[in-house]
Amino acid sequence: MNYSQRVFCGELSQEDVGRTVQLCGWVDAYRDHGGLLFIHLRDRSGIVQIVFSPDVTPANVCQTAATLRPEYCITVTGTARKRMEGMENPNIETGKLEVFVDGMTILSESDPLPFVITDKAMVAGGETAGAENVSEDLRMQYRYLDIRRPAMQNNLLLRHRIFQGVRQFLDSRGFVEVETPVLTASTPEGARDYLVPSRVHPQNFYALPQSPQLFKQLLMIGGLERYFQLARCFRDEDLRPNRQPEFTQLDIEASFIDEEFLYELIEELTVKMFAVGGIELKRPFARMSYAEAMDTTGSDRPDLRFGLRFVDVTDAFKSTNYSIFRQILQRGGCIKGINIKGQSEKLSKNVLQNEYAKEIAPSFGAKGMTWMRAENGKLESNIVQFFSEAELDELKRRFDVHDGDVLIMVADPSYSIVTSALGQLRLHLADRLGLIPENSFYPVWITEFPLFEPTDEGGVTSSHHPFTAPDRTDFDPKNIEELLSLKSRAYDLVMNGEELGGGSIRINNRDLQRKIFAALGLTEEDMKEKFGFFLRAFDFGAPPHGGLALGMDRTVSMILQTASIREVIAFPKNRSAACPLTGAPSAVKREQLAELGLLNLGEKDVLPGEAHKENLLDRVSWVSRLGIAEAERPVMEEILAQSETLAAQVHDLAGAEEPIRSVAPAAGKTRPGAEAIRSPLAETGQLLKSAPAVKGNYFKVANIIE
Repeated sequence: MNYSQRVFCGELSQEDVGRTVQLCGWVDAYRDHGGLLFIHLRDRSGIVQIVFSPDVTPANVCQTAATLRPEYCITVTGTARKRMEGMENPNIETGKLEVFVDGMTILSESDPLPFVITDKAMVAGGETAGAENVSEDLRMQYRYLDIRRPAMQNNLLLRHRIFQGVRQFLDSRGFVEVETPVLTASTPEGARDYLVPSRVHPQNFYALPQSPQLFKQLLMIGGLERYFQLARCFRDEDLRPNRQPEFTQLDIEASFIDEEFLYELIEELTVKMFAVGGIELKRPFARMSYAEAMDTTGSDRPDLRFGLRFVDVTDAFKSTNYSIFRQILQRGGCIKGINIKGQSEKLSKNVLQNEYAKEIAPSFGAKGMTWMRAENGKLESNIVQFFSEAELDELKRRFDVHDGDVLIMVADPSYSIVTSALGQLRLHLADRLGLIPENSFYPVWITEFPLFEPTDEGGVTSSHHPFTAPDRTDFDPKNIEELLSLKSRAYDLVMNGEELGGGSIRINNRDLQRKIFAALGLTEEDMKEKFGFFLRAFDFGAPPHGGLALGMDRTVSMILQTASIREVIAFPKNRSAACPLTGAPSAVKREQLAELGLLNLGEKDVLPGEAHKENLLDRVSWVSRLGIAEAERPVMEEILAQSETLAAQVHDLAGAEEPIRSVAPAAGKTRPGAEAIRSPLAETGQLLKSAPAVKGNYFKVANIIE
């Protein structure tokens, strides 16, 4: 078959009318009008209608065409003609012409489809099934069919164009694309690593990279100065709706720069990326400190497309007689609120009191919620009588209250509870009341993050990663209070409540890097074991440098305004981090594990249950997780012996007769005694010896609900 004269379906135009063309593709849909057969032929470029007519098409071709079904792969030759007036199809780009077929070859047939692929109606005003009603797991199981849909192909094509634009832009700014290793050493970077066992080095492991963080810094020490990579990254994280275990990030690092260089670079790049999707972003992007973001929106990734910023009214109630507020303030608490302008009609007293105050606000962690509505120049609520006129006037002034406004306030001894609950209420109300403008995009830089966060054990951990530069270097690594007051030279790019990416100016001083590690509780031995090669590089003149990583799946999804990042990834995992197409992750053969030395990593350690195999009763006890007292052993051993005898008899009869089945009535049995007595085995730890995992004095089981 010669395809050299092939023309793409979607590229046919009025200039091709009267021309003989060769087309290849898949049968998208068909209509049989008795003597005439109309088919939508689809390839990557689009759809064109082809016509099988007895006046033009040979009889044998017409007969073969009658056997065509959706997704048959065919090639045809024919003449392009202008459609009759009034017969045009606005649903497709080529809707003003059609191709009358004079030759056809079926390249391959298709089985009946698990779901409808076509999303273009064959006639004006017609409807198609589309993929919106198909379960996502079914689409992923047959992803190769799902990708045939024009909507999916368009997503992948635009992703490609965005990626190409990134490469061209960064190349023009002097950045060099470098590939960093995928098989590397495990380092603590916040999430769990995916580990890869080495056959050549038994019982040793590579780790798949969570990010190329260390390598891109080593490239700066190596003098490359400007690096980028569209890097594949892997994180064994807890499941979230818009998160993938493997993802693509745009990784950037540059030397002899500061924050302003990166702000300018990333803003220009982001504007160019969004322009591919027809979205115009205005520069410069807004900037907001972490403290301001938390204080006014309750989130470090604030959605700024609408108002509803928090107003702190704590000091307005310093002498209040309202007992709830007074008790909270006596415990060092705070009071914040939002003004929902002009929404009084949509938020009735019943909705505010019974829905928000009693159900929604508590579900967000608030112990309570106070509301007031502005009517006839006054604030009204079920508790307004407990406040003085001065307090109410101050509220009207601070919130700039007018008739029709609704105030919502949250008070709590915990600042974090107030901001978190009110932040979730802010988003809930904006969504419910339609306050978020459609097709609007509001990028903002969040800056001055805390360098450290407290741990449950009384220490600190890095808010970003341990290579982020602090805002000052004169700190005591042993003073926890001082460490928690440090700010970082880190920055996140946030848009519409989503973090698109983030980065920081890095540490380039070896003494400061060791100081940060010491603050994190790492000993010299720990530093050498985990970061020895990295710290050694700092002994050879590390330049000032910094960088940023953008999550490209999330960014492309926002540009194309898809419901999920899975819509812009060719072969994504599902919400359970599994692949319905390939069945991954899956079990492997014992022989493979043995070859990799994974059957008994400790060698000297006995595998769970191994020590109990010699005695059948011990084995049954271990498998069933039931402890057997010494006094019970003779009876249980006799029962097991009887079971073995019966099993042997059944085995002997298996070839001759069908097994006899009977149903015995269920009956619960308990050991004698009604008084609860703590088992002496609990004191010695023997009670939980068969548990696969223990936490405290409890049998630990796997998480079922996140």
